[in-house]
Amino acid sequence: MTSRREFLSQSLAGVGALSLASQSLADQRSESKPPMRFIFMHKGNGLLPDSLALPTFDAEQAAAEKQKSAFVADLDEHELPGWMSPLAGHKQNMTILQGLSGKMCTTGHHTWCSALGAYKANERLSTIRWATVDFELADLCPSPFHHIELACFPSGGGNSRGNVNGIEKGFSARGPQQPNYAFGSPKIAVQELFKSVSANQDAKTRYQLERQVLKFLSNDESSLAAQLSGFEQRKVGNYADALNDIRQRNARVDAMGDVIRKHIPQLDAKYMAEDLTTVDRQDGLVEVLLSTLISGMTNVVAFTADELGTPYTGLPGIEGENVNLHDVGHGKSFGGVEALGIRDKVRHQHMTLIDRIVSRLKRVPEGDGTMFDNTMLFYLPNNGETHHSKGSEWPFVVLAGNNARLDIARRYIRLPGYNQPGHKTIGNLYTTILNAYGNPIEHYGALDVALKIDQTGGIKSFHA
Repeated sequence: MTSRREFLSQSLAGVGALSLASQSLADQRSESKPPMRFIFMHKGNGLLPDSLALPTFDAEQAAAEKQKSAFVADLDEHELPGWMSPLAGHKQNMTILQGLSGKMCTTGHHTWCSALGAYKANERLSTIRWATVDFELADLCPSPFHHIELACFPSGGGNSRGNVNGIEKGFSARGPQQPNYAFGSPKIAVQELFKSVSANQDAKTRYQLERQVLKFLSNDESSLAAQLSGFEQRKVGNYADALNDIRQRNARVDAMGDVIRKHIPQLDAKYMAEDLTTVDRQDGLVEVLLSTLISGMTNVVAFTADELGTPYTGLPGIEGENVNLHDVGHGKSFGGVEALGIRDKVRHQHMTLIDRIVSRLKRVPEGDGTMFDNTMLFYLPNNGETHHSKGSEWPFVVLAGNNARLDIARRYIRLPGYNQPGHKTIGNLYTTILNAYGNPIEHYGALDVALKIDQTGGIKSFHA
């Protein structure tokens, strides 16, 4: 195993990569217990449950899978589906979780923050009922930036309204009626996340001006909120609180500027371009994700790998095609590849990203092990089981390190199907995670009014 100093001083292979310096915030707290880290990576256009079934199931397991009956299989005894091949070396840390439902969410084409909040929501602020699970975990695992969100935005419709390179409403929520905002390109993410320690004089001047504007706006909005009542007071108050949060975050970042300065990412030019392929955009954002985690800037990242309206370009084998995921959902082929084959290619691309994240964190020493020992990564669809989803199934792929507090590793787990005794929802999963890491909430998420079984609480069998 290389030392952290050696690791951070190496150029990152593969994508022209971020250059990380040799000292990290984690080094500064080496005597304390390492924090847990959480990555939520989600995709559009559904995640077909059949695509996660293991090709080497025996007859009994295959029958149970077809009937959606509960069973558990040891991943060591099976091969992974072809599109998951990049993760073959991580089976000891993997869980394929089937059988959860999410009918309490907005389903169909778009779910916005439903997938991480377990409630019905759309782009209207009034539909955001509470903080999404990633923000709840960020509260349990505090860091200077609290939470960072990255997204490959759609070019038409959806949250970005075509501003794919900007900062727009993401798929997470800070609290009731408080949407989070995501960075849409590697360039904007690097500029904004590291601007406080930029060597560029114009950037430094702009940052200082922004600080003064934030101070003025925060005081002004707080005064305005005091003069209002009802919904308008809450809306303006939330805005004032958000401004104060940014000011406090900036103060924390300023206090550790010398450390962060050693981690300013240096991306190759193609990742800083305005017009880059979707695959390059994903690669660049993953490098930003890794930089913020390894440096200690944040312990929680949400990453939208794609959305239904994301124009997919650069897919291996059909690099010249501009793939419309909505059309793929309706069975259209591209570049001579049928729709199911396109889905395989997209998922395979996602697995290469996850492999890069997991492999990199496994090479960074921390405590008695590595950074990955203190990491959980969740890969999930943002709209359930298929293109026009109903939410009856919500598959997950989980990668977790040795210090994770859930006992689910190395298994294919199919929970009882919808409305069967023992059936569980994504709310049950999120409750389990939150309970395991210190939030005693009785149940996280809205309830599915159509379910005729008890659906509250966590999944007891998952606790370590």
